[in-house]
Amino acid sequence: MKTKVFTFLFTGLGFVLLQAQYTDADAVRFAETITENELKEHLYTYASDEFEGRDTGSKGQKLAVAYLKDFYVSQNIGAAQSDGSYFQKVPVSMNKTPQGSIEIDGNILSLGTDFVSFTPLNASFEDVVFVSYGIDEPQYSNYKTVDVSGKLVFAISGEPADADGNYLLSGSTEISKWSNRSEGLTKRVEAAKMHGAKGLLFFDPVNFDRYKSYLGFMQRNNSGRMQLDADGAPYFSAHISESVAQNLLAKVSDQKKSEVLKTSASVAMEAGKIAIDTENVVAYIEGSEKPDEYIVISSHLDHIGMTRDGEINNGADDDGSGSVALLEIAQAFKLAAENGSAPKRSVVFLHVTGEEKGLLGSKYYTDYQPVFPLNQTITNLNIDMIGRIDPKREGERNYIYLIGSDKLSQDLHQVSEEVNAKFMNIELDYTYNDENDPNRFYYRSDHYNFAKNNVPIIFYFNGTHDDYHRIGDTPDKINYDLLENRTRLIFHTAWVAANRAESIALDQ
Repeated sequence: MKTKVFTFLFTGLGFVLLQAQYTDADAVRFAETITENELKEHLYTYASDEFEGRDTGSKGQKLAVAYLKDFYVSQNIGAAQSDGSYFQKVPVSMNKTPQGSIEIDGNILSLGTDFVSFTPLNASFEDVVFVSYGIDEPQYSNYKTVDVSGKLVFAISGEPADADGNYLLSGSTEISKWSNRSEGLTKRVEAAKMHGAKGLLFFDPVNFDRYKSYLGFMQRNNSGRMQLDADGAPYFSAHISESVAQNLLAKVSDQKKSEVLKTSASVAMEAGKIAIDTENVVAYIEGSEKPDEYIVISSHLDHIGMTRDGEINNGADDDGSGSVALLEIAQAFKLAAENGSAPKRSVVFLHVTGEEKGLLGSKYYTDYQPVFPLNQTITNLNIDMIGRIDPKREGERNYIYLIGSDKLSQDLHQVSEEVNAKFMNIELDYTYNDENDPNRFYYRSDHYNFAKNNVPIIFYFNGTHDDYHRIGDTPDKINYDLLENRTRLIFHTAWVAANRAESIALDQ
């Protein structure tokens, strides 16, 4: 018996059907089709040795995308792309570790000793521009007094503080994002690129040895970095050693001010690249009343493949758990549609590739080829590791970490809270939602590419564990009762977002 209710408007001509109203019983009925047994059956295949860790572009990843496609075909859930293909090809290349040298004032710098770089460039410069901390913010910028267009810039780590030890960017003793190891470099590269510089030399004495060690690892294994072809040539940046930095700093009159240094430089770094064949998998169910508004539910289909010794990183939690959860959610929505309760808004099931290589598949979808317009995408619910228990949460297992729910939309955050209270009563833990979270998880999964494009997001995450990115991340260690409950929570949240009268509202 269908539990759908209809609302009517009485007019002089009789009753007019306005829209279907779905009851809580509808949501519960279809959520209950998501079961731990079906999740387990999927995952024991998806994270099996046969799939060889699903490394981007590998044979195992091809088996994974075929498995996902075959499931959608079997459920009669349509392909999202207009050409009828479930596969969205993502143009990716492996940029090999570059070789070469840098010359400064006639002195040849040695790669791996005097500097570390993972990006190619061939260019000569009459001078180098010192840009102090290399920061560019509305309230403080090292680029206001110098023209760096076409130049090579030199920046140092850190950020400005006042006499009392308060940082100017944060207004407190707390450091800003510019001092985070990975994000700080990314922001400096973006600032240099935006102001027209051709490359960046960066002095970070705390982390130089870390990057030096990583370069050595890549050279020994003849490896490289994957990149979207659409991004163009990678932007040149190099970490320089303390001795090289001190020689340059000797020419600087004031380390807190930007200036042009009378220092010639040339960069001769060459790198080859190899095309990688990989794809996203995208399916969807069209909305019955507002088909041009989209809820995107995502997970990443890839993992890190095999070790150098041939051992398999199965990736059952990361992100096999999210991949199979997405399949079960899609099936629940399809059953609803077949039973007269199709979602009012369109629901998109997006499995992205290359997450482990730098969020490549989701970046291609959001920044270059969104299958559906981002300005009509009202939310992204991203699932990345929901099958295990954080060791810090042992004994308090009925939880899930939520990240980002309140960053762009208090409306989405409120929906999430109310849905959980009504249907699931899972502890929603916001530990990693903190702006000062040193793990920076908000920036480390595929939801971020939606968030940076102003799409409200929620990232569902169980936290890391001893088997994270190790061969021990196997299907037998998944807590299937928790995987079921967490998947049902995400389904309920997507159900409400898809069927409520108002769209999820962006904060003003």
